[in-house]
Amino acid sequence: MAAASPSVFLLMINGQVESAQFPEYDDLYCKYCFVYGQDWAPMAGLEEGISQIASKSQNVQRALVWNFPIDVTFKSTNPYGWPQIVLSVYGPDVFGNDVVRGYGAVHVPFSPGRYKKTIPMFVPESTSTLQKFTSWFMGRRPEYTDPKVVAQSEGREVTRVRSQGFATLIFNVVTKDLRKLGYDTGPAGTQNILGPSLPQSNLQ
Repeated sequence: MAAASPSVFLLMINGQVESAQFPEYDDLYCKYCFVYGQDWAPMAGLEEGISQIASKSQNVQRALVWNFPIDVTFKSTNPYGWPQIVLSVYGPDVFGNDVVRGYGAVHVPFSPGRYKKTIPMFVPESTSTLQKFTSWFMGRRPEYTDPKVVAQSEGREVTRVRSQGFATLIFNVVTKDLRKLGYDTGPAGTQNILGPSLPQSNLQ
């Protein structure tokens, strides 16, 4: 009796939010969350997390090292809405208030394997000098009410932002049953090429 073909595929992600570079700031912590399409659902693990506070290392790089673990499994019926991870970094200002120091987002890699990704971070900016002074004086810097907006395109074109820092993530990605559902996520060099093979003499 033939085995039933799968109706969903699995995407397993583990790794870590490794470190960040914010030359102007110290004593920062990060939050992460995943954004995905309507056909996706988490099966195991955590969709979001918050790290410990890290201080700059004493070496030349002066990196903020978190090594904060990521471990989650999703299921879906189609690749539309492939998960993105959104990273938010926070730290104290001169008044001791926690303010955002950077937002960033990146898609989870499509092919199985181990990846190291560096994400450029940015922060929203006030639209006028008066608003800048007021937000600094009141200790309320511009920030998104929902960090997940970083992974969406709608409304982003009207937001003024400034680049600020980088974050490094490590991904270990495993997929299951994608190929059985007709999707090939292998590296370009390993994908099957349709048509007959050319003789070696014709390739020179």
